[in-house]
Amino acid sequence: MRIHREGYLYILIATALWIGLGWLASHYIPDSLFWLTALITFVLFLLWFWVVAFFRMPIREHVHGESKIIAPADGKVVVIEEAYEPEYFKEKRLQVSIFMSPINVHVNRNPVSGEVKYMKYHKGKYLVAWHPKSSTENERTTIVLDNDRGQILMRQIAGALARRICFYVKEGDIVKQNEEFGFIKFGSRVDLFLPLGTKVDVKIGDVVKGGVSVVAHNW
Repeated sequence: MRIHREGYLYILIATALWIGLGWLASHYIPDSLFWLTALITFVLFLLWFWVVAFFRMPIREHVHGESKIIAPADGKVVVIEEAYEPEYFKEKRLQVSIFMSPINVHVNRNPVSGEVKYMKYHKGKYLVAWHPKSSTENERTTIVLDNDRGQILMRQIAGALARRICFYVKEGDIVKQNEEFGFIKFGSRVDLFLPLGTKVDVKIGDVVKGGVSVVAHNW
C-alpha cells in the first residue's frame, strides 16, 4: 500500500498533534488522572490512523477494456437513472453516481481512455452529497472524455465534509483508462453521464472499487 501525495501535509499535521498534545497531556495532567492521559493519547492515535488510512492507495490489478467503463472511484452506487445534463451535453444522459464515504479510498481514475475535450472547475457550496442540488450548487469539476466510441462526462462533487477537490488534467490532455485524474479530500461523490443505451453492470447499493469494477459496457 502507498500513501497519496495529497496526504503528506495532513499526515504531518496529525503526527505533530499526536506527539505534541500527547506530550502535554503526559506532563501536565496529574498522575492521578492517568486514565485521562491514556484516553487523549488513544483518541489522537485514532485520528492519526484515520488520516493515514484516508490517503491510502492500495495496490490493485486494474481492469481494462475499450468497451468497458470502469468505476472512477471507490464507494456505493447511489443513482442510476436518465437525467438531463445541463452544463455540457444539454440533453438527457444515463447518470451513474458513486458516493464516497470518509472511509473509502478517494483516488479518482479515468473510466476510459481518450482526450479531455472539456474541463471546468466550479466554486460552490458544501451541501451533503445526496442533496438534490449538490450536483449543480456544490464545489465541483466537470470533465468530458472523448474517444472513437463517444463522450463520457465525469463530475467530482464536494460534500459537507469535503472541502477540497483536486484535479490533474486539462483540456487537450490524452489520458489512459485507470490513470488518476483527481482526488476529493474527505468524502463526496462522482457522477458519470453516459450515452443513452449504455449497458449498466451495477445496481443501486453495489459497492465498487475504482479501477477495478466494471460500471457499464457497450457504450
